[in-house]
Amino acid sequence: QPQIVLLKEGTDTSQGRPQLVSNINACQMIVDAVRTTLGPRGMDKLIVNAQGKATISNDGATIMKLLEIIHPAAKTLVDIAKSQDAEVGDGTTSVVLLAGEFLKQVKPFVEEGVHARIIIKAIRKSLQLCMDKINEMAVRIEKQSKEEQRTLLEKCAATAMSSKLIHQQKDFFARIVVDAVLSLDELLPLNMIGIKKVTGGSLEESQLVSGVAFKKTFSYAGFEMAPKSYAPCKIALLNIELELKAERDNAEVRVDNVREYQKIVDAEWQILYNKLAKIVESGANVVLSKLAIGDVATQYFADRDIFCAGRVPEEDLKRTMKACGGAVMTTANDIKADVLGLCETFKEVQVGGERFNLFQGCPNAKTSTLILRGGAEQFLEETERSLHDAIMIVRRTIKHDSVVAGGGAIEMELSRLLRDYSRTIAGKEQLLIAAIAKGLEIIPRQLCDNAGFDATNILNKLRQKHSLGGQWYGVDITKEDISDNFEQCVWEPSIIKINALTAAAEAACMILSVDETIKSPKAGEAPMAGGMGRGMGRPM
Repeated sequence: QPQIVLLKEGTDTSQGRPQLVSNINACQMIVDAVRTTLGPRGMDKLIVNAQGKATISNDGATIMKLLEIIHPAAKTLVDIAKSQDAEVGDGTTSVVLLAGEFLKQVKPFVEEGVHARIIIKAIRKSLQLCMDKINEMAVRIEKQSKEEQRTLLEKCAATAMSSKLIHQQKDFFARIVVDAVLSLDELLPLNMIGIKKVTGGSLEESQLVSGVAFKKTFSYAGFEMAPKSYAPCKIALLNIELELKAERDNAEVRVDNVREYQKIVDAEWQILYNKLAKIVESGANVVLSKLAIGDVATQYFADRDIFCAGRVPEEDLKRTMKACGGAVMTTANDIKADVLGLCETFKEVQVGGERFNLFQGCPNAKTSTLILRGGAEQFLEETERSLHDAIMIVRRTIKHDSVVAGGGAIEMELSRLLRDYSRTIAGKEQLLIAAIAKGLEIIPRQLCDNAGFDATNILNKLRQKHSLGGQWYGVDITKEDISDNFEQCVWEPSIIKINALTAAAEAACMILSVDETIKSPKAGEAPMAGGMGRGMGRPM
C-alpha cells in the first residue's frame, strides 16, 4: 500500500489527548507571565520590544499585547484580555488567571480520559450558576443624591487603581477621574476626556481642566506679540492654510515683463490678506487651525490682538468644537458669528517645560482634559493606562449601577456555591463542578501570594467564613487577614465579574473543544525534509 499524502509537505499536525494537554500547558505559561501582577501588592512587568522601547506595565491586557504570542491556543487568552479591556476596562489580569486556572483544574480529568464535551457542559453549567448568583448578590445603588453617587464612584475608581503604580495617590486621582467622567454627557464618550502628559513635577501637580487644554503648537515669528489671555473669548476653528503656498512645480506661467510677474506675486498675497481680513471681521479673537498658520498671518493677527495656533492636532480641535460650540470651517468666506465657538476664559499657562492653551468656562462643556505630571516617561505612560482603567470603571458603574465586593470575596462566595451544588448531583459532573469551584479560588489565593501571605491559611479562614454566611469576606491586604470587604469599601462593578467569568469560561471551553491542530508551513519556508539538501556534492 503506497503512502497517501494528504497535506502539503512540512504541515505540522498533532491531535488527540496529548494535543489538548499541550494546549493547556501553553495557557499555563501565559498565566504565569501575568499572575504576579494581580492585586494591590502586584508586581509590574518591564517589556522591551524589538525596537528597544521599554514599557513598564501592570495592566494585564497591555502586557499580553506586548508579548506577541504566537501559540495558537494561547492566543485566545490574549483575546479575552483584550475584550475585557475594551468592554469593562479593568479586570484584565483576573480574566486570564481564571481561564488558565479552569483549564489547570480540569487537566487531570482530560488526562484520565474524560470526554471534553462533558467537561465543557460542566463549565457551562457552573457559569450559569455563577451568573445567577452574582445578579442575586449584587448590591444595586439606587439613583440617590449626587453626593452619595459620587462617593460610590470614587470608591470604585480607587479599587481599580489600588493595584496600579499610582496606588499611593489613588484618592487624589479617584476624585479627578470622577470629576472628568461626570462632566461628560449621557453617552459618556471616552474620547472627550483628553489626557496630556508632561514630564517633570510630582504626581500631585496633575490637574483636571474642565474644558480643553492642548500644548502650544508650532509657532512663527510674531507669535509672542499676541495676547495670552482673553476674558470672553470667541474661537474660530479652521481647516485652512494661512500661508503662502509653494508653487506647483509643473505649472508654467509665461510673462514678458517684470510688472506682469509682480501682479502674479501680488495676487497671491492678496488672496492671503483677503482671507485674514475676513477672519478678523468675524470678530474672533482666538484662531485655531488644523493646517499651518504662516509667519505673515501670525504677525497680522498679533497686530490685531488675536491669538492664533496652527497645526492643532485633529482630536484637540474636535474636543474644542464639542466644548465651545461652533464648527470647523474649510473656507474663510462665510465665517459668521454662529460658527464661532464661545468660552469664558482663554489663557496660556506654563506647565513644566511645556506651554498649554487652556479654554475654560465653556457653555456646553461636555469635555475635560487631564494634565498628568510625573518624573519619567514610562511612569507617565503607566499612569495614563491606570487612569484609563479607572475611567472605564466609573463609566461602567454609572451605566450599570450594581456593585459587588472585590478582594476575592465574590470568587470565594461563588466557589462555595458551586462546591455545595456539586454535592447534590451524581455522576462525573460532580467532580468537574467541584474542580471549577476550586479554580475560582485562584483570585484570593493569588492576592495572598502576591502580598507574601500564607495563602492556605487565609483561604481556610475564608472558606469557614463563607460557609457560615459571611458572603462579603475577602482578603484584607493591609492587615494580612480577612475582612468584610463591603464595609472596607473595596467595591467593583458587578459587570466586571460577570464579563470576566463569561469570557474565562468561554475561552476554557474553546480550548477544550479543540482536539487537533493543523499548522500549514509558512510560505517561502523550505519543507523540512530529512536527509535532503546536499545534492551533487554541494555543501549545505
